[in-house]
Amino acid sequence: MEESYRNNRGKRVMSGPLSNHTLSTKKNLARSSVAALALIPIALLAQSLAPTPRYSDQAELSKVEEWALSQGAVESIAPELAAILGVGSDRLPVKLKSYRTSDGISLAFAVSTNPKQEGIVLSALKTIADKMKIYSVGTAWLTDRSGTLRRTIAVDASGAKVLPDSSRASEFKNIKAFFVKKLEATGPTITSSPSPRMSATAAKRKEETK
Repeated sequence: MEESYRNNRGKRVMSGPLSNHTLSTKKNLARSSVAALALIPIALLAQSLAPTPRYSDQAELSKVEEWALSQGAVESIAPELAAILGVGSDRLPVKLKSYRTSDGISLAFAVSTNPKQEGIVLSALKTIADKMKIYSVGTAWLTDRSGTLRRTIAVDASGAKVLPDSSRASEFKNIKAFFVKKLEATGPTITSSPSPRMSATAAKRKEETK
Protein backbone atom coordinates (compact mmCIF):
# COMPACT_ATOMS: atom_id res chain seq x y z
CA MET A 1 0.00 0.00 0.00
CA GLU A 2 1.34 3.42 -0.95
CA GLU A 3 1.58 6.22 1.58
CA SER A 4 1.58 9.94 0.92
CA TYR A 5 2.70 13.12 2.61
CA ARG A 6 2.74 16.83 1.75
CA ASN A 7 5.98 18.67 0.96
CA ASN A 8 6.85 22.26 2.00
CA ARG A 9 4.67 23.67 -0.78
CA GLY A 10 1.70 21.62 0.29
CA LYS A 11 1.86 19.31 -2.71
CA ARG A 12 0.98 15.69 -2.14
CA VAL A 13 3.94 13.37 -2.75
CA MET A 14 3.85 9.57 -2.99
CA SER A 15 6.12 7.57 -0.68
CA GLY A 16 6.54 3.90 0.11
CA PRO A 17 7.08 1.45 -2.79
CA LEU A 18 8.76 2.93 -5.91
CA SER A 19 6.56 3.73 -8.90
CA ASN A 20 6.90 1.66 -12.10
CA HIS A 21 8.64 4.56 -13.86
CA THR A 22 11.24 4.85 -11.11
CA LEU A 23 11.90 1.10 -11.12
CA SER A 24 12.33 1.13 -14.90
CA THR A 25 14.84 3.99 -14.66
CA LYS A 26 16.85 2.18 -11.99
CA LYS A 27 16.96 -1.00 -14.06
CA ASN A 28 18.15 0.87 -17.14
CA LEU A 29 20.93 2.55 -15.17
CA ALA A 30 22.04 -0.80 -13.75
CA ARG A 31 22.09 -2.37 -17.19
CA SER A 32 24.13 0.52 -18.57
CA SER A 33 26.67 0.16 -15.75
CA VAL A 34 27.02 -3.58 -16.33
CA ALA A 35 27.44 -3.04 -20.07
CA ALA A 36 30.12 -0.41 -19.49
CA LEU A 37 32.03 -2.70 -17.12
CA ALA A 38 31.80 -5.54 -19.62
CA LEU A 39 33.43 -3.40 -22.31
CA ILE A 40 36.57 -2.80 -20.21
CA PRO A 41 38.01 -6.35 -20.34
CA ILE A 42 36.99 -6.61 -24.02
CA ALA A 43 38.98 -3.45 -24.80
CA LEU A 44 41.98 -4.73 -22.85
CA LEU A 45 41.78 -8.07 -24.64
CA ALA A 46 41.72 -6.32 -28.00
CA GLN A 47 44.89 -4.44 -27.04
CA SER A 48 46.65 -7.64 -26.02
CA LEU A 49 45.67 -9.34 -29.28
CA ALA A 50 46.72 -6.42 -31.46
CA PRO A 51 49.47 -7.44 -33.88
CA THR A 52 52.98 -6.35 -32.91
CA PRO A 53 56.01 -6.11 -35.18
CA ARG A 54 58.42 -9.05 -35.12
CA TYR A 55 61.13 -6.77 -33.86
CA SER A 56 60.61 -3.65 -31.85
CA ASP A 57 61.97 -0.22 -32.74
CA GLN A 58 64.48 -0.75 -29.93
CA ALA A 59 66.12 -3.77 -31.60
CA GLU A 60 69.59 -2.62 -30.64
CA LEU A 61 71.55 -5.12 -32.75
CA SER A 62 69.46 -5.00 -35.94
CA LYS A 63 71.77 -2.56 -37.71
CA VAL A 64 74.88 -4.47 -36.59
CA GLU A 65 73.28 -7.65 -37.94
CA GLU A 66 72.68 -6.02 -41.33
CA TRP A 67 76.26 -4.74 -41.33
CA ALA A 68 77.69 -8.18 -40.61
CA LEU A 69 75.53 -9.83 -43.27
CA SER A 70 76.53 -7.33 -45.94
CA GLN A 71 80.24 -6.92 -45.12
CA GLY A 72 81.18 -9.82 -42.86
CA ALA A 73 83.50 -12.69 -43.73
CA VAL A 74 82.07 -16.10 -44.57
CA GLU A 75 82.86 -18.45 -41.67
CA SER A 76 81.24 -21.25 -39.68
CA ILE A 77 80.80 -22.32 -36.06
CA ALA A 78 81.96 -25.81 -35.07
CA PRO A 79 79.17 -28.38 -34.57
CA GLU A 80 79.94 -28.92 -30.88
CA LEU A 81 79.69 -25.18 -30.15
CA ALA A 82 76.54 -24.82 -32.28
CA ALA A 83 74.93 -27.69 -30.39
CA ILE A 84 75.64 -26.34 -26.92
CA LEU A 85 74.48 -22.87 -28.02
CA GLY A 86 71.22 -24.43 -29.17
CA VAL A 87 71.49 -23.57 -32.88
CA GLY A 88 71.65 -27.04 -34.39
CA SER A 89 74.01 -29.99 -34.32
CA ASP A 90 75.76 -29.32 -37.63
CA ARG A 91 78.41 -26.78 -38.53
CA LEU A 92 76.62 -23.43 -38.57
CA PRO A 93 77.38 -21.07 -41.51
CA VAL A 94 77.73 -17.44 -40.43
CA LYS A 95 78.77 -14.00 -41.59
CA LEU A 96 81.41 -12.67 -39.19
CA LYS A 97 82.81 -9.33 -38.05
CA SER A 98 85.73 -9.69 -35.64
CA TYR A 99 88.39 -7.57 -33.96
CA ARG A 100 91.46 -8.59 -32.00
CA THR A 101 92.34 -6.71 -28.83
CA SER A 102 95.86 -5.86 -27.70
CA ASP A 103 95.88 -8.81 -25.29
CA GLY A 104 95.05 -11.32 -28.03
CA ILE A 105 91.33 -11.74 -27.41
CA SER A 106 89.18 -11.98 -30.53
CA LEU A 107 85.83 -10.21 -30.22
CA ALA A 108 83.40 -11.64 -32.77
CA PHE A 109 79.89 -10.91 -34.00
CA ALA A 110 78.56 -13.86 -36.02
CA VAL A 111 75.16 -13.91 -37.74
CA SER A 112 73.69 -17.24 -38.81
CA THR A 113 73.02 -17.51 -42.55
CA ASN A 114 71.02 -20.70 -42.10
CA PRO A 115 67.32 -19.70 -42.34
CA LYS A 116 66.36 -22.67 -40.17
CA GLN A 117 68.77 -21.71 -37.37
CA GLU A 118 68.47 -17.97 -36.88
CA GLY A 119 70.56 -16.28 -34.23
CA ILE A 120 73.54 -14.09 -33.41
CA VAL A 121 76.59 -15.39 -31.58
CA LEU A 122 78.83 -12.95 -29.75
CA SER A 123 82.13 -14.23 -28.43
CA ALA A 124 85.28 -13.13 -26.65
CA LEU A 125 87.81 -15.90 -27.21
CA LYS A 126 91.57 -16.19 -26.98
CA THR A 127 93.40 -18.84 -28.97
CA ILE A 128 95.92 -20.87 -27.00
CA ALA A 129 98.56 -22.97 -28.75
CA ASP A 130 100.62 -25.47 -26.77
CA LYS A 131 102.69 -28.49 -27.77
CA MET A 132 99.70 -30.80 -27.84
CA LYS A 133 96.85 -28.81 -29.41
CA ILE A 134 95.32 -25.45 -30.28
CA TYR A 135 92.16 -24.42 -28.46
CA SER A 136 90.16 -21.34 -27.46
CA VAL A 137 89.41 -19.96 -24.03
CA GLY A 138 86.66 -17.48 -23.24
CA THR A 139 82.92 -16.90 -23.43
CA ALA A 140 80.26 -17.02 -26.13
CA TRP A 141 76.69 -15.74 -25.99
CA LEU A 142 73.62 -16.51 -28.08
CA THR A 143 71.34 -13.54 -28.77
CA ASP A 144 69.16 -12.06 -31.50
CA ARG A 145 68.73 -8.66 -33.11
CA SER A 146 66.74 -7.47 -30.07
CA GLY A 147 69.88 -7.93 -27.97
CA THR A 148 68.16 -10.29 -25.54
CA LEU A 149 70.54 -12.80 -23.95
CA ARG A 150 69.50 -16.37 -24.82
CA ARG A 151 72.40 -18.54 -23.65
CA THR A 152 75.88 -18.20 -22.16
CA ILE A 153 78.66 -20.76 -22.59
CA ALA A 154 82.23 -20.98 -21.34
CA VAL A 155 84.90 -22.42 -23.64
CA ASP A 156 88.21 -23.91 -22.53
CA ALA A 157 90.60 -26.75 -23.35
CA SER A 158 88.13 -29.38 -22.16
CA GLY A 159 85.28 -28.10 -24.35
CA ALA A 160 82.25 -25.92 -23.65
CA LYS A 161 79.61 -25.78 -20.93
CA VAL A 162 76.47 -23.75 -20.28
CA LEU A 163 76.70 -21.04 -17.63
CA PRO A 164 73.99 -19.06 -15.80
CA ASP A 165 73.26 -15.99 -17.91
CA SER A 166 73.74 -13.74 -14.89
CA SER A 167 77.34 -14.92 -14.44
CA ARG A 168 78.64 -13.08 -17.54
CA ALA A 169 75.85 -10.54 -18.11
CA SER A 170 78.10 -7.48 -17.71
CA GLU A 171 80.59 -8.81 -20.28
CA PHE A 172 77.69 -9.48 -22.65
CA LYS A 173 76.51 -5.90 -22.28
CA ASN A 174 80.03 -4.60 -22.96
CA ILE A 175 80.56 -6.65 -26.13
CA LYS A 176 77.19 -5.53 -27.49
CA ALA A 177 78.17 -1.91 -26.89
CA PHE A 178 81.56 -2.55 -28.54
CA PHE A 179 79.99 -3.66 -31.84
CA VAL A 180 77.36 -0.92 -31.83
CA LYS A 181 80.17 1.64 -31.49
CA LYS A 182 82.19 -0.09 -34.22
CA LEU A 183 79.25 0.21 -36.57
CA GLU A 184 78.76 3.87 -35.71
CA ALA A 185 82.46 4.54 -36.34
CA THR A 186 82.71 2.68 -39.65
CA GLY A 187 79.20 3.07 -41.06
CA PRO A 188 78.97 4.86 -44.44
CA THR A 189 77.67 8.41 -44.57
CA ILE A 190 75.04 8.94 -47.27
CA THR A 191 74.27 12.44 -48.49
CA SER A 192 71.68 13.50 -51.01
CA SER A 193 73.45 16.66 -52.24
CA PRO A 194 74.96 16.40 -55.75
CA SER A 195 78.72 16.55 -56.19
CA PRO A 196 80.31 19.61 -57.91
CA ARG A 197 81.43 17.38 -60.82
CA MET A 198 77.86 16.21 -61.42
CA SER A 199 76.62 19.79 -61.36
CA ALA A 200 79.25 20.89 -63.87
CA THR A 201 78.39 18.01 -66.21
CA ALA A 202 74.72 18.85 -66.05
CA ALA A 203 75.48 22.48 -66.83
CA LYS A 204 77.61 21.50 -69.87
CA ARG A 205 74.81 19.31 -71.25
CA LYS A 206 72.39 22.18 -70.81
CA GLU A 207 74.68 24.47 -72.84
CA GLU A 208 74.99 21.88 -75.63
CA THR A 209 71.21 21.60 -76.00
CA LYS A 210 70.78 25.34 -76.59
